[in-house]
Order: sequence, then C-alpha cells, then structure tokens
Amino acid sequence: MSETPQDPAGTTHQFRAFANQEQQQAEKSGPSAAFLAGIAVVVIVVAAAVVGLLLAL
Repeated sequence: MSETPQDPAGTTHQFRAFANQEQQQAEKSGPSAAFLAGIAVVVIVVAAAVVGLLLAL
C-alpha cells in the first residue's frame, strides 16, 4: 500500500492554484494595448515632424 495519503481535494486545490497561476502569467506577458498605442502615437508625431521639416526646406 502507498504510505502517502491520497487527498483528492488537496490535489484539486493544487491544480486550481497552478491553473490560476498560469492565467495570471499569461495576462502579464507581452506589451499592453496602451503601450503599443503610445508607441504608435510617438512614431506618427516623429514622422509628421520629419515631413514638416522636409517641406519647410
């Protein structure tokens, strides 16, 4: 016989904790939409400034 007790509730609880941890890591990984939008705005402003300077010449 097995010496370690098999607790189904314990293993279920451990699995749920593991699954929730994976979901939280997935949500935190990668850049956010606001960050990407901010980068896009900066690129557009810099491009407009360059075009404006070229047309002023």
